[in-house]
Amino acid sequence: MSASQQPLEKGFPVNRIREDFPILHQRVHGKPLIYLDNAATSQKPRAVLQAMQNYYEQINSNVHRGAHTLSDQATAAFEQARETVARFLNAPRTQEIIWTRGTTEALNLVAQSFARPRLNAGDEILVSHLEHHSNIVPWQLVAAQTGARVIPVPVTEQGEIDQTAYRSLLNERTRIVAVNHVSNALGTINPIREMIQLAREAGAATVIDGAQATPHLKVDVQDLGCDFYAFSGHKVGGPTGIGALYGRYALLEAMPPWQGGGEMIEQVSFDGTTFNQPPFRFEAGTPAIAEAIGLGAAIDYFNRLDHGLLQQHEQSLLQAVSHGAREISGLRPIGTADQKVSVFSFVVEGTHPSDLGTLLDHQGIAVRTGHHCTQPLMQFFGVPGTVRASFSYYNTLEEVGLFLAGLKKAILMCQ
Repeated sequence: MSASQQPLEKGFPVNRIREDFPILHQRVHGKPLIYLDNAATSQKPRAVLQAMQNYYEQINSNVHRGAHTLSDQATAAFEQARETVARFLNAPRTQEIIWTRGTTEALNLVAQSFARPRLNAGDEILVSHLEHHSNIVPWQLVAAQTGARVIPVPVTEQGEIDQTAYRSLLNERTRIVAVNHVSNALGTINPIREMIQLAREAGAATVIDGAQATPHLKVDVQDLGCDFYAFSGHKVGGPTGIGALYGRYALLEAMPPWQGGGEMIEQVSFDGTTFNQPPFRFEAGTPAIAEAIGLGAAIDYFNRLDHGLLQQHEQSLLQAVSHGAREISGLRPIGTADQKVSVFSFVVEGTHPSDLGTLLDHQGIAVRTGHHCTQPLMQFFGVPGTVRASFSYYNTLEEVGLFLAGLKKAILMCQ
């Protein structure tokens, strides 16, 4: 019986859960692996690997319109995964879930299919300083195409979106508000429910980057009230190359397709083409079938965990690393919001982040260094980049202690 199938014991059973992640039980440079790069990509439970292997070994076939048993079985598994994603986000309709390659593709889809036909010269798109490049560049591209303007919303010294500034920037020209639910660089949890309500009152559509929220928080798009919500499978224990976009059906139904090809059509002739209904209108070509099935398995695994205990466990990791870091001379945390997920980003005076990352790696500790695809945010804090230790539910307090000890050793070697 796998760890995910056993009843939960008192407290969060992190050690039993770790048994389901084969990659965690290896050595790097002769040291036990301590994987603290979860904001970049998460590790995959055995259930995900088995689901994808089963697809390829048992039912490998293209989906939809098949005239044979394997195709029927593959289609059923593929569409069941879509239903799993819809429940995961509490979408009102399964047809509101579009498969994409990940958050980046989802945001580009919204920018080109939803925003581009609706934007005019002088319209404004509000994008916060806290955004990943994938929620900045697509809006810059569509602004250049339409004459609209991208307006940056400032952040505070704590790494939170400045809500006073946000309210002042909303006006009759605001057409779109694009913000993340959780910052990938800092772990800040943004008050998006309130921000979405304010945007709606201003007549603006809302596009939420949920890539960093879904691994940590319970997401309910109906409660949030957003128009679009995107996330990536590989952040939540699923495979790479798959993600999903939630969109209000009335909006999806009115949007033109972004890419052309098979599956997204109803009829094709040289006199003209009519397009399929959502979600298929936005899913041209053969989809990532095994990856979608793997994502469904990842969500099923994640949903079996006690999310209350999971969040308590992750917060205990964040508190432990934040407290321990206070003892390290010259260490400056970047991003000290009151509401955060388990991401600890920092710089150390006199040392370059990449040097610390390399020295930690030689101790078997995997972290990420650099600007984390958030260059405007790094510029605001006046740093070229940070060291980012990002924790998942399978990390332990013992690993926090080993990370802090390893960091102290790395700093001494840099001096």
